[in-house]
Amino acid sequence: MGREVPPRRGCGTLRRYLFGAALLLGLRLCAELRRAAARPPTRGAPPGPAVAPPGPHWQRASGPPRGASRRQVTYVRSGRRAPMEPGCCAPRGHPRRKVTRWHIDLQPWAGPTQSLEEEALRFLRYISTTQIACDHMSTDNLATGSSPTNKPWSVCLDDRFGLAHQIRNKQCRLYSLGLGSDDTQFEVNMANGGCEVHRFDPSIKSAHSLESQHLWYHRLSVDWRDPHPAVAAHKLHSNTRKLGAILNEFGHHKIDVLKADLESAEWKVLENLILEDVLEQIGQLIFEIHLHWPGFEVSGSDSSVVRFWYSLLKELELKDFRLFYSYKDLSKPQLFLKKDIFNASSCYTLSWVNMRWR
Repeated sequence: MGREVPPRRGCGTLRRYLFGAALLLGLRLCAELRRAAARPPTRGAPPGPAVAPPGPHWQRASGPPRGASRRQVTYVRSGRRAPMEPGCCAPRGHPRRKVTRWHIDLQPWAGPTQSLEEEALRFLRYISTTQIACDHMSTDNLATGSSPTNKPWSVCLDDRFGLAHQIRNKQCRLYSLGLGSDDTQFEVNMANGGCEVHRFDPSIKSAHSLESQHLWYHRLSVDWRDPHPAVAAHKLHSNTRKLGAILNEFGHHKIDVLKADLESAEWKVLENLILEDVLEQIGQLIFEIHLHWPGFEVSGSDSSVVRFWYSLLKELELKDFRLFYSYKDLSKPQLFLKKDIFNASSCYTLSWVNMRWR
């Protein structure tokens, strides 16, 4: 028998070495390709997919997320408010999350019979009873030599609510919603006191006019509906807006005082302010309410109409608005839903203050 030849070990070792080297080379090549993809393109390099630059309604985020590349930029929309988590940025107990609402929550009936008498007595008692006391409630001291106002438009100037401070610092803003009223003494007094006043009236001639240093007139009417698309397409400059749309258009984030004399449109406008959560941008409300008929686009039985009115005012209370002034106009017809009942007037002037206003 011949001698047995042992197997060669050198070939197996060489194959393993070559395989390992090829693997390391592949891993390094893959890493280089990843780095090249992360670098900005050099001059002369083929262009990549086009990326539109952010427009004026966008802003750069405060910082890249953890683990992201340094060159990565995240853009967030500034026009919308992202929902805040409770305990992070919103006050505790009041998460800043807006929910779309389509109707207000009606209050329970005033009594088991659901009668007009029960609803009317509850409503009239509610609007005639102030909820907080205001120690300084006049506008006469805003301007020297001003004549008394024709109507009792009253704001609360107590220091705890900040309006007097805003007026002293010439940082007050007043919106006045009217329908052809000649009573402008309140607006003039506030403007003379240093308040920036914007009066909206569709009956004036000029689109925008500056009557005095602080008093603006705008040919606009505030509505509770969006303009009809077919009508808006033919009218490039519509004279009707929701209040929220006007605020966005003017770039105003806050209104210290909102005064409204809308001749029975106040109920639907107030409903829109509630549903679209515009109230949080308002410090004080002064509304003239009309009770001689249900109001524009308010329908139903008399008792259900009064229940709707009452529910709107309770929504104000839920938004931390408190009634500090109530005026019963005895110069107007003493009618309640076209009836001479309950010793009620057809017109009341009510003033609320936002308790959360700072």
